[in-house]
Amino acid sequence: MASTWEQIVVDAEDPARLARWWAEALGYVIVSEEPDGVEIRRTPDTLPGLLFGTCPDAKTVKNRLHLDLCPDDQEAEVERLVDMGARAIDIGQQDVSWVVLADPEGNEFCVLAAKQSE
Repeated sequence: MASTWEQIVVDAEDPARLARWWAEALGYVIVSEEPDGVEIRRTPDTLPGLLFGTCPDAKTVKNRLHLDLCPDDQEAEVERLVDMGARAIDIGQQDVSWVVLADPEGNEFCVLAAKQSE
């Protein structure tokens, strides 16, 4: 018997605000909104989703799981996300081809260099 990947759960102090931020960042839609959680997906019928659930504790350490985004134009995407409220952070990555950002609640994610055409 196999399992289906349904969603990734993200703890958030303000799930509605963070879900809306990520929905805009990814071009996703809100598919479910309850007082204790908001789920977003690429389309209402497309899995997996991101579920933002209530967690009153502030983030204090580096995430053990994060998203990698692969845009067509890394520099433009980083600028767009920073304009939306992300911030560049240093987690010790040194000289790499990706940019590490944090969302409005401090969750790290990476913006990769654009994939080269084959």
